[in-house]
Amino acid sequence: MAGRSAGPDGIAVIDKEAGWTSHDVVAKARGVLGTRKVGHSGTLDPDATGVLVLGVGRATRLLRFLTLLPKSYVGRVVLGSETTTLDASGEVTAVHDMSAVTVDQVVRAARRFVGDIQQVPPMVSAVKVDGRRLYEIAREGGEVERRARPVSVARFDISPADEPGVYDAVVECSSGTYVRTLAADLGTALGGGAHLRDLRRTAVGSFTISEAHPVEAPVLLSMSEALRDLSGISVDEATALEISFGRPLELEHLGFADGSGGEGPWPVYGPDGSLLAVYEPHGGQSRPVMVLAPAGS
Repeated sequence: MAGRSAGPDGIAVIDKEAGWTSHDVVAKARGVLGTRKVGHSGTLDPDATGVLVLGVGRATRLLRFLTLLPKSYVGRVVLGSETTTLDASGEVTAVHDMSAVTVDQVVRAARRFVGDIQQVPPMVSAVKVDGRRLYEIAREGGEVERRARPVSVARFDISPADEPGVYDAVVECSSGTYVRTLAADLGTALGGGAHLRDLRRTAVGSFTISEAHPVEAPVLLSMSEALRDLSGISVDEATALEISFGRPLELEHLGFADGSGGEGPWPVYGPDGSLLAVYEPHGGQSRPVMVLAPAGS
């Protein structure tokens, strides 16, 4: 169990600039906020911009739940050229004449990638193979076989941009989906090749670009806001005291009169709205995944 930390606690929704790595943003935020306890909920490519959710102080413990949230992006698919990184930052490895490809063909091909699909992660990704990050192997000029992984794409809308062979893309997908791979696979499906450029993440779950701020001026959302995408439970003072000691609870104590409350995990809030803990089902009861309230509070 954890007591209250001396530094700030909460969630910061950052609008990352191009050229910054996710680690750069974390390092800058540490200096701005005056605490070492800063982490992020999922990397964003250096060339990409947009939503990067940071956990600060005790909220770093909650990042594991935010990592699993769906993501939304906008970007541009450039038909006719493949690159080493599958995006505009890499070197061109192949060129294709795709001038005869029609808008209708591109739109129809994109539909094949909507739904539950298998996707091979790019070499320039943080996926580990035999204990090493793929991007580390790629930097050394190596390439290894990667297993396809299941991902889910809820939306892959394509429309022509203002340049020949370039298409605006809107993507809504599960965590772990690579938009650059979607672009490259779309090019292959059309009989040629493609790469991605101008990627911008517009949302991580309900955390959208409209509430994002520059890393130089972060705005902290409360701990209670951190898990707003999960179904939360409010409890009375007596149950809050039990929770502060990390005790397992009958599902009825969490408000599930019929003894069932879904799969969880559930953020649990006290009478004052503060986030006390996160619980999950266990053997017909519920147990804490983590407790944030000080014991006896």
